[in-house]
Amino acid sequence: MTVHGHKGFKFQNWAKTYGCYPEMYFQPTCVEEVRQVLDLARQQNKRVKVIGGGHSPSDIACTDGFMIHMGKMNRILKVDKAKRQVTVEAGILLMDLNVELSKHGLALSNLGAVSDVTAAGVIGTGTHNTGIKHGILATQVVALTLLTASGTIIECSETNNAELFKASLLHLGCLGIILTITFQCVAQFHLQETSFPSTLKEVLDNLDNHLKKSEYFRFLWFPHSENVSVIYQDHTNKPPTSAASWFWDYAIGFHLLEFLLWVSEKTGEALRELKTMLENNPNVVAHFPVEVRFVKGDNILLSPCFQRDSCYMNIIIYRPYGKDIPRLDYWLAYERIMKKVGGRPHWAKAHTCTRTDFEKMYPSFQKFCAIREKLDPTGMFLNACLEKVFY
Repeated sequence: MTVHGHKGFKFQNWAKTYGCYPEMYFQPTCVEEVRQVLDLARQQNKRVKVIGGGHSPSDIACTDGFMIHMGKMNRILKVDKAKRQVTVEAGILLMDLNVELSKHGLALSNLGAVSDVTAAGVIGTGTHNTGIKHGILATQVVALTLLTASGTIIECSETNNAELFKASLLHLGCLGIILTITFQCVAQFHLQETSFPSTLKEVLDNLDNHLKKSEYFRFLWFPHSENVSVIYQDHTNKPPTSAASWFWDYAIGFHLLEFLLWVSEKTGEALRELKTMLENNPNVVAHFPVEVRFVKGDNILLSPCFQRDSCYMNIIIYRPYGKDIPRLDYWLAYERIMKKVGGRPHWAKAHTCTRTDFEKMYPSFQKFCAIREKLDPTGMFLNACLEKVFY
């Protein structure tokens, strides 16, 4: 069994904001074929990047070395109905996993905004949704296996290689290649969505009440106004309907920039300052809502929610028909505000932070770096994006 690579492949991320031409493109079908790619990379001193759905609106997946797409390693390996756990190959798309889970009366307790993303990709950069009782999606992972640069397979869980497990749950694609993942599921359920208009002042003044009222609370603030759309989602016994999400149906071609905050008065401070900045700079136009979501704290080393409940603020710029539009004034002003109030950037999104920033933001950053350097001393799994993080 020999894996074959292809030349001339062009990779583009989902929003078509970043792309690259890897020297060789591989689609392995089994662990042995993945190992062959790593063996070849070691022999030729090539770097390796693994991709899934390509949804990160940054260059984190780009490389001019070897690229591995895990889409053919997408099987369900085991369903434990008693424990409500499922073990899958890393390349399975969540949309396919959700269908299979449904057949067993199971579901993930929280999902991101899109489902054409892979299991390993979901945990790679800290995919999240909303709900102050729910962590990032990686907090639903109870075990995983990791193939290192040396070709060794390591099994990780809270009781087996626990420190590596806490690092691998947000791995940035730089610790090795995730092969399998075991998710903790829940009984299948339905959600009912209720949305209603409000004002920014009302929501910020009553934030604790909103967080208590709805399990999956989020809101959209419409810049250059006081207008807010509050969105509650909660468990229901009513039969499901096929209502589409307008927000993500039209999201192709967006630039996204997202930082995290504590869920506290800092949320209000940041939004009010962003509002003031826009009012004082009429040439800076924000023509899409700011989405605000809330996530439970965790102990994952590079999780933006590390040891603190967090608020995600997502600013978005739409690129009509793929045309570029001015955005840097808005982005950089937003980033300055978020750094000032103690924010941490979403790992998948565009930002200007460097290692110096991350050392201040993350109490366990040095620990993660030590783990990475031990597992990948030659930097096989690095690229230009990650060099800015680690050097």
